[in-house]
Amino acid sequence: MISVTQQTESKLRQMLLDAFAQAAKDGSLPDCPPAEFIVEVPGDTTKGDFATNAAMVNARTMRSAPAKIAAALVSAMNTEGTDVERVEVAGPGFINFFMKPQWFGRILSEVREKGDDYGRSTFGNGEKVMVEYVSANPTGPMHMGNARGGAIGDCLAEAMDWAGYDVTREFYVNDAGNQIEKFAVSLEVRYLQLYQGEDALELPENAYHGADIIEHAKAFAAIYGDKYVDADSRERKDALVAFALPKNIQKLHEDLGRYRINYDVWFHESTLHPQAVEDVIRMLTDRGYTYEKDGAIWYKATAFGAEKDDVLVRANGISTYFAADIAYHYNKFAVRGFDRVINVWGADHHGHVARLKGAMDALGLQGDKLDIVLMQLVRLMKNGEPYRMSKRSGNAVTLSDLLDEVPLDAARFFFIMREPGSTLDFDLDLAVEQSAQNPVFYVQYAHARICSLLKNLAAEGYQPGQLSEEALAILTAPEERELIRRLGQLPQEIVGVAKHYDPAKLSSYCTDVATLFHKFYTACRVKGEEEQILKARLCLCDAARIVLRNTLSLLKITAPEVM
Repeated sequence: MISVTQQTESKLRQMLLDAFAQAAKDGSLPDCPPAEFIVEVPGDTTKGDFATNAAMVNARTMRSAPAKIAAALVSAMNTEGTDVERVEVAGPGFINFFMKPQWFGRILSEVREKGDDYGRSTFGNGEKVMVEYVSANPTGPMHMGNARGGAIGDCLAEAMDWAGYDVTREFYVNDAGNQIEKFAVSLEVRYLQLYQGEDALELPENAYHGADIIEHAKAFAAIYGDKYVDADSRERKDALVAFALPKNIQKLHEDLGRYRINYDVWFHESTLHPQAVEDVIRMLTDRGYTYEKDGAIWYKATAFGAEKDDVLVRANGISTYFAADIAYHYNKFAVRGFDRVINVWGADHHGHVARLKGAMDALGLQGDKLDIVLMQLVRLMKNGEPYRMSKRSGNAVTLSDLLDEVPLDAARFFFIMREPGSTLDFDLDLAVEQSAQNPVFYVQYAHARICSLLKNLAAEGYQPGQLSEEALAILTAPEERELIRRLGQLPQEIVGVAKHYDPAKLSSYCTDVATLFHKFYTACRVKGEEEQILKARLCLCDAARIVLRNTLSLLKITAPEVM
């Protein structure tokens, strides 16, 4: 599905290419291939509905002033039979296109005809993509970083689905390795302390100190009593982990479900051990990218641009987390056949990016098909100051803690208001405020306001019926056209999220639509106007409702009809 706006950009591009050819033919421009240019909706739409830099980027190639090139292109351009009303040259050589009134009517017709599907496109051509996000350590509850990663990853996956990709959402359960052993030690100490006293046994500094560990130990003791007090340490730890880990994983399912995140796949690291890990190490060895040193097996990471080589198998015979990570990503590409893999990670993992991409190259896969979205930290703010929320467990604010304090819609919206690479200040006061200052409330209120208007007019016998493009062409007020033009950009905004991995574009977009609707509603009366104008404006209101609802739906934020 290609939208009216996308079709128009494509047609304008072809008109410009034809104009270059015609200008070369009549001698007003050199006969050479034009440099790449863009056609876009300009920031200042009072100067045109579309604009291009075609003349400016070709100044060097054609050895001519941009204004002169622009004039030659406009002179050679054929707009007959198109939606273009007029073409103007502005500033140093921009070419601006102004569209006919019927073009705006076509956008409204498209929005209302496609309804729930408006915004969807075939841009991704069904490319098989995996988005892995959150993947919180199952040894404890999810923290604020996981909460931001969840919103970013979930909105990105949904946008890619809307943009025509075949998307799989995945959670990687780290249920093997050092963190599980540390979890076992933590549980063991807390369990034994119940019978031997805290003074008799001290919890190691690097163990997990959260209250959740104590709760697990008590629950285990309530069932098994002192059965494992005198047991072998390994047996005791295995029993404790077998009891507590599934409960933690179930809690991850529940917390993420509450956060409106549902995965297609929960992939367990334990399934990679030992066979899959051994297989990739053998493949790297066969390809000449490992060596032995000090009893360990090393990967030649420096052969792929890394600053130092990495250990795959320690001298004690235990494989490293990096070896499992290589096996996991080999599984994504070679076993399950994903065309592209996207991981959402905390910024503290930036040093791991090049290493993992290089390892994919070493295995004969395409490391450039592995994309990493790095997100910065979240800082809670209250009364304009950094805030430390009271915590139930450990030293970090959990997702559950946060959702007990602020509405779910606000949490999801706030976490994507800034691009992932920007540090986010989460304003707790603003998140609960029911005013236009709260961006999610502002957007939801616009939707509810439209629904109320439609309901009231329906009671008077006015429905947003199917009007022709000519009937809708009477919407010529600047506020009407500005809103319609923005509604027509939803498919491209979604594609932009899919291309640049930045869901913040959608929070900005729906805020823009809400702002433009309020502006239109203030300037252009709906109720009480003559019937022809009333019906056309009613269709515009309905189209704005559809766009707001679809965008909020994509973000998994409710679109209330009453507020």
